[in-house]
Amino acid sequence: MSDYLVRGLAFNGSVRVFAVDSTKTVGEAQQRHMMWPTASAALGRAMTGGVMLGAMLKGEDKVTVKVEGGGPIGAILVDSDAKGHVRGYVTNPQTHFDLSKEGKLDVRRAVGTNGMLSVVKDLGMRDNFTGQTPIVSGEIAEDFTYYFAVSEQVPSSVGLGVLVNTDNSILAAGGFILQLMPDTDEDTIQKIEQRISSIDPVSKMIQRGLTPEQILGEVVGEENLQILDEMPVSFHCNCSKERFATALLGLGQKEIQDMIEEDGMAEAQCHFCLETYHYSKEELEALVDELES
Repeated sequence: MSDYLVRGLAFNGSVRVFAVDSTKTVGEAQQRHMMWPTASAALGRAMTGGVMLGAMLKGEDKVTVKVEGGGPIGAILVDSDAKGHVRGYVTNPQTHFDLSKEGKLDVRRAVGTNGMLSVVKDLGMRDNFTGQTPIVSGEIAEDFTYYFAVSEQVPSSVGLGVLVNTDNSILAAGGFILQLMPDTDEDTIQKIEQRISSIDPVSKMIQRGLTPEQILGEVVGEENLQILDEMPVSFHCNCSKERFATALLGLGQKEIQDMIEEDGMAEAQCHFCLETYHYSKEELEALVDELES
């Protein structure tokens, strides 16, 4: 079954809810980057949170999430949009450590806790919305929770999880976000806190076969849940040979001429999907002609 995300409301509209099964999407990222388990867990959590952030947007809006915690994994970068498309990469995909003392993948150690989580929303306006908060745990979910509370001033609960097989493939990945509306009463908040403290980790729920709807049912109670819509989720990269050619034009005539004289060709690789694009001498000369015209 393909990955998908659901959006809904809970407790008579006083809570906004999102949940996603991102197993195949994170699995594709793992395969493309040949990631080791701890790196897969870190990027998978960030991509899962990122695709739900994208689901909060509309139309052609896009969002970029950057996690820089100073850890050995380096920077994590995730792009997503309002249509369920997401892509991402980590600087050092072959990062892995022994399990933490809790018996879990040590994402905190890989990500680090000395840095920032940045969110840039391209809403089709002249200026982008940018929010930035300190990394508070390096576990990603808590860092998203802190970002929502401080930067967007929306009290939220974020659950993100990734389980990795012994062969490094992705066994389960998914997440949920609950966001309290201004009129949420204290009784509702207590009910949510009690349920969240007693449920399985979201990755375990995915492994058990629960759908995004059923995950939200576990989190808020089926009787309190109203699903509004769903949409497919997938790893999607919008890179192309034409886009990279535009970037080459930005280097200027002299730089392209040097490529022609020194190598007789050029190649460019996308950080997100690792697709490589080759440009022949003739194609480079056409770019020089374009700059001269």
